[in-house]
Amino acid sequence: MYSAHGLLPVVFEMGSGRINHIGIATKSLDRAEPLWAALGFTGSKDEVVAEQGVRIRHMSGSQNTRIELLEPISEDSPIGRFIAKRGEGIQQIAVDVLDIEAKIEELKAMGIRMINDSPSVGAGGSRIAFLHPSSCGGVLVELVEIGQQES
Repeated sequence: MYSAHGLLPVVFEMGSGRINHIGIATKSLDRAEPLWAALGFTGSKDEVVAEQGVRIRHMSGSQNTRIELLEPISEDSPIGRFIAKRGEGIQQIAVDVLDIEAKIEELKAMGIRMINDSPSVGAGGSRIAFLHPSSCGGVLVELVEIGQQES
């Protein structure tokens, strides 16, 4: 079940097969947005997800391509700690799944280390959970539950 390239390709095949978004940690949404706008992405109204300690600006491109710019609310938030340790940059890749509880159990049965054993609430009220980077080739993977109409 493990690919020759590690777990990451296997994990992507388990959901809907679609990347939901790429999350990019930044110290300032306003400073980060002009680059993405110049590349053809349009920004949305900011959203604060207090549970995650983050302010998010969704950047939408063509064919449902999405970037999430992630600004920490505090230095002690997950994004604040990420920036302090690694600097600004790609923080996570999010993958769509249809049934997040079933997917978490399936992944755990495979030996995948989870950060969240149960879903939490993310941007837009989506149910999310994170896979530990140690099980995904060093990449933080976010599962995003989508409705049947979105798949």
